[in-house]
Amino acid sequence: MEPVTAADEVVGICRDLLRIDTSNTGDPRTTVGERVAAEYVAAQLTEVGIEVELHESAPRRANLVARIPGRDRSRGALLVHGHLDVVPADASEWSVPPFSGEEKDGYLWGRGAIDMKDFDAMMLAVVRDWQRTGVVPPRDIVLAFTADEEAGMEYGSQYLVREHADLLEGCTEAIGEVGGFSYTINDDLRLYLVETAEKGIDWLRLHARGRPGHGSFVHDDNAVTALAEAVAAVGRHKFPMVVTPTVRAFLEQVSEALGIEIDPDEPELAIAKLGPIAALIGATVRNTANPTRLEAGYKDNVIPGKASATIDCRTLPGQAENFLEQLRDVIGPDIEIEHLQQQPAVETGFDGALVDAMGAALRAEDPGARAVPYMLSGGTDAKAFSTLGIRCFGFAPLKLPADLNFSALFHGVDERVPVEGLQFGVRVLDRLLKAS
Repeated sequence: MEPVTAADEVVGICRDLLRIDTSNTGDPRTTVGERVAAEYVAAQLTEVGIEVELHESAPRRANLVARIPGRDRSRGALLVHGHLDVVPADASEWSVPPFSGEEKDGYLWGRGAIDMKDFDAMMLAVVRDWQRTGVVPPRDIVLAFTADEEAGMEYGSQYLVREHADLLEGCTEAIGEVGGFSYTINDDLRLYLVETAEKGIDWLRLHARGRPGHGSFVHDDNAVTALAEAVAAVGRHKFPMVVTPTVRAFLEQVSEALGIEIDPDEPELAIAKLGPIAALIGATVRNTANPTRLEAGYKDNVIPGKASATIDCRTLPGQAENFLEQLRDVIGPDIEIEHLQQQPAVETGFDGALVDAMGAALRAEDPGARAVPYMLSGGTDAKAFSTLGIRCFGFAPLKLPADLNFSALFHGVDERVPVEGLQFGVRVLDRLLKAS
């Protein structure tokens, strides 16, 4: 009987995880499944002799950490992290039930397939294979499976950093989600985007106040009107372009690969030609602010004294203070600003032994691979872990079909991961961790 390998196991593990509904609504009362998923992970690890620590930040909000000792305990440890929660899914919009883990057309389908139970499965498959075959990594590997990444990380990585930083002691570098995926240039060249930066998160609530009154009166101090004008102004505003070192480096690599001229100071026309990743990259050349929620009033014929709106703001590294000044200019002096969630941007250089090992691992499995840095427009658990001085990268390797709109699958309908890409990823991750 042939021995079981990581590539054999990864699909089944990913399927199991997809079948656990870990929807994070942002409300602890209705968020489900994180403890169940953490217990599944714990069982997979303890079955092969890996000790785990499982900590709840709140009832059923579970986080798991395990350390695999390396040959050289004096070296800085490598943190490999993935979150277990997913955003909710409306089954009526999907081609398959979103928590079925169905395999069809060469893909595993389900909410979390790429965000990010695919990488959770890769992590488990690799270390289970190591335990069966006696592999000892060059340095300590710390595995972290977290809750609540999809709603601000308070019950997940932020909790671990705040309450259990000792479990992460000695970690100097980390790899996590939304990086290491391929962008096909031609049959002989694929760029694999490694996340070295991500924008900051600033979820704001804007409040307008006015004089309450009867809806039938002439009223020149209406909070709803003031708020609507401010929200419309924000929604239509284009903030100034700022090209950071990470984005500049990405544009230089793409310019060379495509053989086209890209003006690094005016890149938007060229970015628009990048196909499926244009939306992902286009959001990283300026700060953004998108209205997402509105709240006002309690009766149809009563003018309320207060109206509120939520704005999802994402800021480039080093731009947080400038952004708030620019936003104030847009909304005017009378709108109150409340900070709901504030997390800084993260950026590191595309250099060092770990980066070299990423490129080598990719090329070993795909001779046409070239690793390039990029900035993520969203946020990940790296925001929390970087506060401990850990150098964070996004590297969850996937070789993707050239025509797959990968970025549209994040939080999208019919989220799915290619089975061959998943098996490719587990081989790359195995090579990387053995070489790092």
